[in-house]
Amino acid sequence: MGGSKDPDFVERRNAAANAKKAALEKFRANAADPAFAERQIARTASAADRAAAKRSREIEKAETKARDAELAAKAKRDADAQAERALAEKASAELAAQTERKAARDSRYAARKARSKRR
Repeated sequence: MGGSKDPDFVERRNAAANAKKAALEKFRANAADPAFAERQIARTASAADRAAAKRSREIEKAETKARDAELAAKAKRDADAQAERALAEKASAELAAQTERKAARDSRYAARKARSKRR
């Protein structure tokens, strides 16, 4: 019969209480240990160093992002200015070509007029 080997409720409760007491005593012994305090201080300092490094990386990342955005805006302004210059050059070239065509047409008209007056 397996019932005699199973602990009853009171035995389980007492075993749990004893385990809690043992864990608490172990914790208190570790907390009173000077080496433990030194390790805790080292961990705290290490965590502070990591946090400072993380903040530094985040600041650097933000600065890089701002610098990249500024360079992109400058490149866009330069491209817009170049496109505007190209458009102005094209317009002036078209105007010059139009003026040249008009002059050629006027000279043909004048030549035709001169021929008709000679006859």
